[in-house]
Amino acid sequence: MGLTVLIITFFLPKQPRFRYEFEKGKVWLNKDLISPFSFAILKTTPQVIIDKKDALDNVLPIYRYNAEMINGIEEAYGNEFDVKWSSNTFPENERQSYKTSSSNLLRALYAKGIIALNPKHLNGKKHYDLSLISNNISRTISSQDIYTVQSALDYFKNNFKATNLKVKEVVENLVEDHLQPNVIFDEKLTTVVQNNTVNSLSTTHGMVQKGELIIAKNNVIDDDAYQKLQSFKATYEAQTKTIGDSKLVYLGQILLVGFVLSLQMVFLYLFRKDIFADNRQLSLLLLVITSMLLALTWAIKLNLPSLYYIPFCIVPIIIRILFDTRLALYLHLLVILIAGFFVPNSFEFVFYQITAGMVAIYSIRNLIKREQLLLSALFILSAYFISFVGIGLLREGSFREIEWVNFVPFSVSVLLSLLAYPLIYAFERVFGITSDVALIELTNTNNKLLRELAFKAPGTFQHSLQVANLAEAAIFKIGGNSLLVRAGALYHDIGKIENPQYFIENQNTGVSPHDKLPYEQSAQIIIKHVHKGIEITRKHQLPESVIDFIRTHHGNTRVDYFYQSFLKNSPEKFVDENTFRYPGPIPFSKETGVLMLADSVEAASRSLKNPDAQNINDLVERIIDYKLEQNQLDNCDLTLKDLETIKLIFKTMLMSIYHVRIDYLQSV
Repeated sequence: MGLTVLIITFFLPKQPRFRYEFEKGKVWLNKDLISPFSFAILKTTPQVIIDKKDALDNVLPIYRYNAEMINGIEEAYGNEFDVKWSSNTFPENERQSYKTSSSNLLRALYAKGIIALNPKHLNGKKHYDLSLISNNISRTISSQDIYTVQSALDYFKNNFKATNLKVKEVVENLVEDHLQPNVIFDEKLTTVVQNNTVNSLSTTHGMVQKGELIIAKNNVIDDDAYQKLQSFKATYEAQTKTIGDSKLVYLGQILLVGFVLSLQMVFLYLFRKDIFADNRQLSLLLLVITSMLLALTWAIKLNLPSLYYIPFCIVPIIIRILFDTRLALYLHLLVILIAGFFVPNSFEFVFYQITAGMVAIYSIRNLIKREQLLLSALFILSAYFISFVGIGLLREGSFREIEWVNFVPFSVSVLLSLLAYPLIYAFERVFGITSDVALIELTNTNNKLLRELAFKAPGTFQHSLQVANLAEAAIFKIGGNSLLVRAGALYHDIGKIENPQYFIENQNTGVSPHDKLPYEQSAQIIIKHVHKGIEITRKHQLPESVIDFIRTHHGNTRVDYFYQSFLKNSPEKFVDENTFRYPGPIPFSKETGVLMLADSVEAASRSLKNPDAQNINDLVERIIDYKLEQNQLDNCDLTLKDLETIKLIFKTMLMSIYHVRIDYLQSV
């Protein structure tokens, strides 16, 4: 725990925290706030956006005038003019006159400028203003003051005179081929000017002087006051990065984080001593807390646009699936309480995360299907949305003023919470914890180990199925982990795989191999199935919580059949009772206790020659009373009321199994 505190506090931000929490439209309940220093009032985000838009609208697109282009074009035009004139056999005495007049017109067009209009700059208009750079001198003109390619061609056609219409057509076509823009948009320079203009904009308006009242007690926080408070907070936090004593801040963090984690340890000691005594499980809880808070620290240092991108709901999901609801909620509260010290608008943050975490816990009460995680994600998203809309209306008082784009981080957070599924698998493997998902996989009868049991010891397999049904029904009624007890029941006799013929449920020839063995040896073979079961399940890496059922399903009872046979047939011999006794331990939980009772009752019921209602009733009563007399249930927290409920369920189910009909008339 100490290492966890040091790791968390080492990476957390070290500047002092702004002491006030405030919301627009609420009443300022603190004392009169006097500014301890002068600071500029920051513009609101919408104001900054509007200013940027206005500034960009005032930046004209920049075009460059290319005066040199006409020289190359005029030369090319002259050469091609001569070729066209000769090929059309026009009079040679007129050549120079037409060539000179058309060239002069062409040069005049390029001298004024030809532009290619940019649709983005037109923005639906016919013309737009621009900055034209010529000889490093910029002047503002309108696009209608210069030619486009089409208007230049029209001007040429209107002003070029020729008596020969054929000559006029050839020259006009030739000029059209040589018209191209020489006023070119300089996108790079325009972008530079736009960026410089935006960067030079002021993000503040006005000042609050030292000693000036920022807001008085009981005043409503209107837009102006809210902006002053925001500006004061930003300036305060910027100054305290250099002014505050980081060592004292670190000490405060150690005290707070250490206190919160101490509360967690006290909670575990008082209410979950099984976790408190298990270093692996305790390490898992501390790892989850540390990882979540380090993710928060990382997000703060990277200046993420929103801290709501962090999937805080992944904590209650993982803890709920691996442990229980109460611990999941408690741990989530501790993480959020610590995180609340380092996020802006901490009350709002705490409200979002606690409500969403509670919904996450409620939506995964028992994870038995994969789609439950998707449904849980949908419920969490709905919780965030309801809180987001509610807080937005509380703050703005209008749907139109809610900035819906701010909900995007919550959606990303919910998607990231689906990472809980692979993390649960990893934690199970590393820390040896068994989740409901793992138990569901173990109870699949197509599991390799259960298929081997069904093939080698079919009688034992059928017995295990019946025990599983009895135990699951009983534990479901009295309260407990029904999945765990079912898994334990299916594997409790797995050790009989080694010598299945030595167990009566697998003998179908009427001949028992025990007939040729001493009673002591027979008892040891029977007892050995417990040791063998533990060995097999550990080899196949089954969870210890399932192996516990193998250890305890016979407790430390005797193998009475062989013990009584030994006493009867060898009264003169000394008997070591431990030879005929299971090694134990006795059951230590509701689940293991119920399994012991279900195992004994189901096995004994097979020996009933006449399984009617009375015989089944007497059998169940006798076996459970016998277990009580043998002190086999001393360590499991089964109450007398629980035992009566278990008896009733066993009797009802056994009667159903053996098709016992109740004589209703006689009952009446």
